[in-house]
Amino acid sequence: RGRAPYRRIMRALLALSMLLLPLAAPPAAAQGTATPVDLELVLAIDASYSIDNAEFRLQMEGIAAAFRDPEIQAAIGSGPLGAIAVSLVVWAEPTVPQDRGPWMLLRTSADAEAFAQLVERYPRRVSGGTGIGKGIATAARHIVSNGFEGTRKVIDVSGDGTETPAREFVVRLPQARAMADRLGITVNGLAILNEETRLDAWYRTHVITGFGAFVVRAATLRHFADAMRRKLLREIEHQPNVARR
Repeated sequence: RGRAPYRRIMRALLALSMLLLPLAAPPAAAQGTATPVDLELVLAIDASYSIDNAEFRLQMEGIAAAFRDPEIQAAIGSGPLGAIAVSLVVWAEPTVPQDRGPWMLLRTSADAEAFAQLVERYPRRVSGGTGIGKGIATAARHIVSNGFEGTRKVIDVSGDGTETPAREFVVRLPQARAMADRLGITVNGLAILNEETRLDAWYRTHVITGFGAFVVRAATLRHFADAMRRKLLREIEHQPNVARR
């Protein structure tokens, strides 16, 4: 019993070190070796218990379809640098490592097709509780260490539920949002309303942060592909002031 305060202090210090980890070493951009792009984008995908395997595949197929859309492909090359960098983080239980995909540099429709093929074949390797904070923190670290330097940095979080209470000390949403703010990363949300009909409002209050952050709604996972296409178009073209739909 006497060691309980010590354990709490050590857990708090561990969590703080996780938050400060991206700042411990200068990113590649500071060393002059980063590839410049218009946008660094992480698609942070929900793989928690409320998402079954068929629903997980609907998410991945929806993302793949979006990157095959002619409007999205035109937007990819429309910025001043004509390129974006994209990757995946598949998140779930906050007490275990999240799944991070490779970074891909997209300039052309062929590049977008290659990323679409990666996404639609991507395996599900995580499950468990709804650890949105851990997912955002993982995505932020993924951006810091990626070897690109974007004019804009965005984490695109999609999910169908609110963050579940942690069973032990882990990175929670307030800490993860603060990390994203410190690093100049915008966090946008895609709220899937099949489980919680007011989830979009919760995302606006608790998840999104940064300049021009916004939420897009999908009534069910069957509507995910269209919602993702609309969301990606706004993110890649940088249209933060478009009215929420």
